[in-house]
Amino acid sequence: MIFAPDFNPVWKGTTAMKKIHTLVIGAGQAGLAMSHCLTDRGIAHVVIERGQIANSWRHERWDSLRLLTPNWQSRLPGHAYTGPDPDGFMSMPEVAGYLDAYARASRAPVEEHTRVLSVTADAAGYRVATDRGDWQCRTLVLATGACNLACVPAVAAGLAQSVTQITALDYRNPDQLPDGGVLVVGASATGVQLAAEIRDAGHEVTLAAGEHIRMPRHYRGRDIQWWMDRAGIHSTTIDEVDDIARARNVPSLQLVGNRDRQFFDLNMLRNRGVEITGRLADIRDNRLFFSGSLANHCTMSDLKMNRLLASLDLWAETQEVCGLAAPERFAPTQFPATPCLFHDLGTGRFRTVIWATGLRPDHSWLHVPVFDRKGRLAHAGGHVAPGLYALGLPFQRRRNSALIDGVGSDAEALADHILETHGQLAA
Repeated sequence: MIFAPDFNPVWKGTTAMKKIHTLVIGAGQAGLAMSHCLTDRGIAHVVIERGQIANSWRHERWDSLRLLTPNWQSRLPGHAYTGPDPDGFMSMPEVAGYLDAYARASRAPVEEHTRVLSVTADAAGYRVATDRGDWQCRTLVLATGACNLACVPAVAAGLAQSVTQITALDYRNPDQLPDGGVLVVGASATGVQLAAEIRDAGHEVTLAAGEHIRMPRHYRGRDIQWWMDRAGIHSTTIDEVDDIARARNVPSLQLVGNRDRQFFDLNMLRNRGVEITGRLADIRDNRLFFSGSLANHCTMSDLKMNRLLASLDLWAETQEVCGLAAPERFAPTQFPATPCLFHDLGTGRFRTVIWATGLRPDHSWLHVPVFDRKGRLAHAGGHVAPGLYALGLPFQRRRNSALIDGVGSDAEALADHILETHGQLAA
C-alpha cells in the first residue's frame, strides 16, 4: 500500500481528524473511476460523497431522461456494459444501478452522506472539513463534476413573481408545472427534450434558441456516437484545438437517447406545434425580447453538422470502412421569414419559464487560490495545484472528458501522476 509518512489509511471514530494519502470528493463516474485507478496503483484513498453513490443521476435529472450515448459506450476502467441491449440508452435509475455495480466490483471505499464544508491547504497537503468530521490528505481529487449549479442569466430578474421559474436541475416532469404556456430557454439537448415533453403534455410551448448544434441520431446506418468514437473525434486532445475555452463551451448535440428518433431538432419541435424564437435577449417593461439572429443560428448549426458529416465521409473513405450506407445530406432547418422579436407578458400567455441554459461546477467550499478572474477553476488537464486535481470537467484532457466513456482516460493519467509525484512506499 502506498501512502505518505503519518498518513495512516486506518482511522477510528467519527469526529477526530482522519488522515489518508488521497481523498476523492464525489462518487459519480469520475470519483469511482479515480478510485479504481488508485486501487490498481496501491494508493490508499477514500471517496466521500454528499449523498449516495451516483447522487446526481438519482436526484438531479428529469424523470424521462436517458443517456445520449449508447450502452456500449458506458466504459469505465475495469468495467463495461454487459447487458442485453448494447445499442440502447440507459435511464437514470439504470445509470445509478450501473455505477452501484461498478463501486461494488471495485470495492470502492466510499463514505456516503458526507457533505464537504470547506477545503483549505496546510503544510501536509489539504484539510477537508465535512459534516462528519475533518480529513487531512496529501493529495486531493475534486471529482464533483461540472453540473452542480444551473446557469441562469441575469435577465431572469426581470420576470414578474407571477411567472414560475424552474431550472433544468429542478425540473422532473410536466405534472409539476402550473397550467398555461411555457417558455423554454436554450436549444441544446436539454432544451429540445424538455420542450418536446412539455408540448406533448398539452402545454403551449415556445423555445428560445441561441447557438445550437443539430445532429442526426444515425448516419449511414450507424449511430452518430459510433462515428464520433471510431473516427477519433471524442479522443481529440486539448493540444489539437485552437481555442480550448470555446471548445469547453460548445453546446451539447441536439440528440435524444432513443434509437427511433433520427432528429430531435427545431424542425421536429415546430412540427409538434412549438413556437421557435431567437435567443432571449432581455426582459423589461413586462416584455420578453428575442434576438433576430434565429436564421443565422439555424444556418450555422446546419453548416457545422454538414461539415462534420463530410469529415466522417472522408474518414470512412480513407479507412476503407465497409458495410456503410451511401453518404447523405438532410433538409435544412426551417425558420420563419419574419422572426418573433417580443412577447407581452401582460397577456398571461407564459406561466412558466424553464432555464435550460447550461450548468456549472460548484466549488464554493474550495478556499484555495486556484480560480481565474471569472471565478472558474484554473487547471491544466486536471492539474490544479501541487497535490490538487480535478476530474470530470468538460474537455479536461480530451473532448469526451465529461462523459462516462471518457473520464477513465483522465483518471488513469491523474493516478499515474499521483503515484509518480506524491506516492511513497511504506517502509
